[in-house]
Amino acid sequence: MKWLSERLPTGAVRDFAAAQAAKPLPPHTSWFHTFGSISLFLVVNQIVTGILLMVYYRPTTDHAWESVRFISAKVAFGWLIRGLHAWGATAMVLMLLLHMARTFFMGAFKKPRELTWIIGAIIFGITLTFCFTGYLLPWNQLSYWATTVGTESAGSIPLVGPMLKQFLLGGDAVSQETLQRFYVMHVVILPWTICMLVALHLALVRTQGLATMERVDPHPPPGTPGWRPFFPHHVLKELMVFAFSLGGLLTFVILWPPEVGEKADPLVTPAGIKPEWYFLPTYQLLKYFPALLGLLIAFVPPLLLVIWPLLDRSPERRPRLRKVSIAVGIAAIVLAVGFGLLGHFSERDVSLFGSRWHVDHYGVPHGLP
Repeated sequence: MKWLSERLPTGAVRDFAAAQAAKPLPPHTSWFHTFGSISLFLVVNQIVTGILLMVYYRPTTDHAWESVRFISAKVAFGWLIRGLHAWGATAMVLMLLLHMARTFFMGAFKKPRELTWIIGAIIFGITLTFCFTGYLLPWNQLSYWATTVGTESAGSIPLVGPMLKQFLLGGDAVSQETLQRFYVMHVVILPWTICMLVALHLALVRTQGLATMERVDPHPPPGTPGWRPFFPHHVLKELMVFAFSLGGLLTFVILWPPEVGEKADPLVTPAGIKPEWYFLPTYQLLKYFPALLGLLIAFVPPLLLVIWPLLDRSPERRPRLRKVSIAVGIAAIVLAVGFGLLGHFSERDVSLFGSRWHVDHYGVPHGLP
């Protein structure tokens, strides 16, 4: 330590760590405040397992599917690493949604934390882009045709749509160029971007501290009775949720391992191609409007998500004093879940109360004989 202290600012690092550990947290800090830490844990899981998968994965249309099958069946613990990566992506989207919902309903995005929220919303968008680009990499039927549908939707955007589609595909259809571009975005561009944004997000969180439930101004000073230091109280909570998160991921990997599926075939279109659950609300919403109008409407929710701190400028944080904001938040959740369920059950036959029904393209059920 003496040798290091003569060459590195170990004292400054030690003082900074001690100050952060002793930083007081508001009295209302609960288990719900661990959603952000779980999201960080899942980001690390995705990076570590992604690096391990890159050792054997081959980003070519001739070998991508075979390499994924080899990882799942032949590589030692390959099935485990791939399962952690696949289920980790789903868990990361879910945790980010819960984290943002907690922040929204508790008014923690208000002054002076507007930029923290905006950066968090951008991180959520990048996470969805991560999922979209990674979905194609196994090069199976489902991923191939889901990517085809997604890029067709992007091509419908006015003015920039055709150029965006050409940029994503690298041609007129999903091909080797598309796979290569998605691979570069997934393993180089997006990881660097999300790491920088997460670092900035964490720096803002640690600098500003957790928001209280009181009005924006005046703000009760840290050290008010009821406040507790970050260490050990909240650290122990986070260690517990890390353990439960890892246990949950392992459970899903063992009981429901991700399938390899059939190799992509551009000449055979499988029935019932649908995106992952986090894209289903947008997928279903686009069915009810013409292409241009549907895309414009679909851009409204993410835009509102990013700029909401600039719209809700009330100093109040308590939900009962923010009735309009809370109503908007609840309506958004209900609509997202509703459109998601319609998208999940549409275009398939279902059994309900002993009767058979066919749910059409728009989610309307029709009785079957």
